[in-house]
Amino acid sequence: MLKIAITGGAGSGKSTVLRMFQELGAAALDADQAAHAVVEVGKPAWEELRAAFGPEYFREDGSLDRAKMAHLVFADPQARARLNGIVHPRVATEIRNRIQDLASQGADLVMVEVPLLFEAGLAKLYDLIIVVSTETAAQADRLRARDHRGAEEITGIIEAQWPLQEKLARADYVVDNGGALKDTRRRVKNIWEKLQKIVLTEKSKKVSVP
Repeated sequence: MLKIAITGGAGSGKSTVLRMFQELGAAALDADQAAHAVVEVGKPAWEELRAAFGPEYFREDGSLDRAKMAHLVFADPQARARLNGIVHPRVATEIRNRIQDLASQGADLVMVEVPLLFEAGLAKLYDLIIVVSTETAAQADRLRARDHRGAEEITGIIEAQWPLQEKLARADYVVDNGGALKDTRRRVKNIWEKLQKIVLTEKSKKVSVP
């Protein structure tokens, strides 16, 4: 199975690009969904987070208060490192398990949206990397409109991630999402066609000649 990571800055349009690939037939996973799963009430990561940060970062029903936690960790690098140390290893395991499930179902290719691919040291888990790029100002506008975050928190989110140029330098493919969606869709389709050729080549290598 070909394992492909889709990453990029916060608000760059990673989810939009992933949906476009899904429309073309890609099996898809979302690291954020995996992160939600590993911090469900009673899970080991949930227990560790309560011990590390205290009950004030959890709601009355016991679930993690993500908004409050985000406000803390994007303003405090030490708190962010503590959170990442608890959550990231378990997210990586959860994603591996989900990829194995898809492989057992016969999927030839899977795309995983991984916002912190490089920051969490997860790049080595994937065969190819797609970086979604857009201008910082556009990122900030999207975060403001989508999540209703304040300027200070938006700055913290963007600064907590690797600079775009460093991500682009490690990309196998780049999707420029700074313009019209039809242009993004065209770029996605071009990459998809290249990926299909890779899949076909890999399949042909496995076919034994009598």
